Amino acid sequence: MIEEREVTLPKELPIRWGKVINQDTCIGCHACSVACKMEHDVPLSVNRTYVKQVEVGVYPEVSRQFQITRCNQCDDAPCVPICPVTAMFKRSDGIVDFDRDVCIGCKACMAACPYDAIYINPEVHSAEKCNFCAHRIDQGMEPACVVVCPVESIVVGNLNDPESEVVQLIARNKADVRKPEKGTQPKVYYVGASDYTLNPSKSSYEGSHLYSQEKEGYPVHAHKPQTAKHSVAAARLAYDVPHHAPWHWEVSLYTWTKSIAAGVFLMFSILVFSGQSLSPAWGAASSVTGLVFLGATGVLLIFDLEHPMRFIRIFTRPQWKSWLVRGSFIIALYGLVLLAQLVVSLLGHTGLNLALSIPGAVLGALTAMYTAFLFAQAKGRDLWQNPALPLHLLSQAVLAGAACFSIGGLWLPLSHAALQLIHVTLLIAVAFHTVLIFSEMVIPHNMASARDAAHQMIYGAYKGFFWTGLIGGALLPLGLGFFQSSWAALVSASALALLGLLAYEHAYVQAGQSVPLS
Repeated sequence: MIEEREVTLPKELPIRWGKVINQDTCIGCHACSVACKMEHDVPLSVNRTYVKQVEVGVYPEVSRQFQITRCNQCDDAPCVPICPVTAMFKRSDGIVDFDRDVCIGCKACMAACPYDAIYINPEVHSAEKCNFCAHRIDQGMEPACVVVCPVESIVVGNLNDPESEVVQLIARNKADVRKPEKGTQPKVYYVGASDYTLNPSKSSYEGSHLYSQEKEGYPVHAHKPQTAKHSVAAARLAYDVPHHAPWHWEVSLYTWTKSIAAGVFLMFSILVFSGQSLSPAWGAASSVTGLVFLGATGVLLIFDLEHPMRFIRIFTRPQWKSWLVRGSFIIALYGLVLLAQLVVSLLGHTGLNLALSIPGAVLGALTAMYTAFLFAQAKGRDLWQNPALPLHLLSQAVLAGAACFSIGGLWLPLSHAALQLIHVTLLIAVAFHTVLIFSEMVIPHNMASARDAAHQMIYGAYKGFFWTGLIGGALLPLGLGFFQSSWAALVSASALALLGLLAYEHAYVQAGQSVPLS
């Protein structure tokens, strides 16, 4: 006989707020969008919540499907660890909230969000999003969108309470979440949602909006333009809101200046480790070059902030899980090594070159590579989720350093052995860089959004920059380096490699943000 044991639940269950949106009953009235704007005084041009509309089918059998789109209140929210100053944070009740007065406007949270749910408030220049109406929740009230919905399509409750309405709705119906493959564990569940609305790659974009023509935002939503003849499963995005890439030319340029700043000392260290005797002038020149481009890197990063004067908070209230913070401290330490190398060189103490080259090489390599880990934290950008990216950035830095030394040889003397080592280093770095570029073209991408982004980089909106980087910055320098041994050919190859690297970096950074996430 099986003994039955009584199971008792705790009297007070810990609260873990969740939301169920019933798309079977949603009528697309936009009441939730209006209520949200009024409750939070959301400015024009940005939205915390909106009703996405997709037309599915072919005439005369066409239906319009809705999706209430907002922050997914993820259990493992990627916007939280990437924020350098804890402006994005997760409360004990599971609500992901923000502090606009702390935010520095780095837009890292926007790059990290796989759902495109975060925006920059154009009036206060801080990152904001749906915060579950936390101020109302704290007063025992429901969110504004829940109260105003005329057909009760939005339900909130405690996901830890098996008796709550949200848990019952999830248990009785097929409840989907957006992008479960991202592993963010969203707490916004959709009942009756269509795959055409949940998955932005399933519907084509024709540039049309319900009330206006939007001229900015993502350049494309599909590999091929929609033709007049639709398939049976045709789906067209009928209404959306503007979505903008968070990082622009400043970030593209910063990756290039950082490569040069890190590369010059890496090349200096390679020469020192190989036993080459370098004059104090070369030590000073490499240090000054590194400091100038490292300073340019810092200026670009600060200039890209929505609150530039708050940049010091990265150091005064750092959130150590963020690679923005880790990278900032790495850059600062590397700058100190460059400064020490400059002082040593000006004093003529070349014997200390080896001692400084060891920490300098380590910090230079980390300076080159940390952006790969920052990009990896941007879970919404699948093109950047490349395990080979740290090595690619390191090879780019070595390429940039060897190129700078080649060009610097026009003014400062170098031994024949040093020139040969620089030449070989440049060729190896360019060859490795070229192989990794081709890997983006040849190796299949597992995620559809990564394939779309790669298509945009190679054949779409950024193809000019990409092919300039590949042909002018990789193939031509390789040809000049292998088949021409003259000094002029080496200098020409170096200049082309640097310019091509800048073009490729711009294509890669911008194409990674060109695919719609919602």
